[in-house]
Amino acid sequence: MNAVDCRGLSVARGGKTVLHGVDLLVGQGEWVALVGPNGGGKTTLLHALAGLVPATGRIRVGGLDPAHAGRRAMARTVALMPQRPVVPEGMTVADLIRLGRTPHMPRFATESAHDREVVESVLDRLDLRGLAARPATELSGGELQRVVLGRALAQEPKVLLLDEPTSALDIGHQQHVLDLVESMRAENGLTVLAAMHDLTSAALYGGRLVLLADGRVVADGTPRQVLTARRIADVYGARVEVLDRPGSGPAIVPVRGSCSGRTESEGS
Repeated sequence: MNAVDCRGLSVARGGKTVLHGVDLLVGQGEWVALVGPNGGGKTTLLHALAGLVPATGRIRVGGLDPAHAGRRAMARTVALMPQRPVVPEGMTVADLIRLGRTPHMPRFATESAHDREVVESVLDRLDLRGLAARPATELSGGELQRVVLGRALAQEPKVLLLDEPTSALDIGHQQHVLDLVESMRAENGLTVLAAMHDLTSAALYGGRLVLLADGRVVADGTPRQVLTARRIADVYGARVEVLDRPGSGPAIVPVRGSCSGRTESEGS
């Protein structure tokens, strides 16, 4: 069964097409890493799957059509961890994570024992217990990133969409967060689709990589199939050495002097 089924997915913004006929099938319980240069379409694809931007083509996520499913139904099935989250003023860390339970609660109802258990579990598993009472607006970038992931995990989704989930984290917290997502994928059959700039981490955690450039799928396959030195040079304009690590996927090592003067706009 496919958790994500896209056929000919296209997105236009300001009269310009930014995603061109993307075909993507993701099996239930699979971890797919979206990689590619800035402006390649990774974030736009995640937003289209979450129903945040209008798109054409066939799109099914967790069996739902984002264009027609209600917001609560989508939120019970799909969770998005955005790259630039909006945090309400005065909301504590625990409150922000608790928002993830909203789609599962009847209107005007108070949280159930299960809702509380989920929030407590997320606080513990993401090492956020000591921050629970702090205003979320006072957190560092890395701390907030973990909290926003916690809100997404509290939704108990079938499909988890991650947009640069570790960009503000130190290496220790990067490993902790990605290992946690991997354990939840393995334990619960969670489907993960993650936009990742770190190619080595993408290869380590993603069983499959989809390379996007200029709004098109350039390559789709295992990390070893996708991450070749020639392809990285062609798509990123960078010289790298690809080290084969049996059991861990390839490691990408930049070669000095690899700057090619790319001037693409920031974002993905």
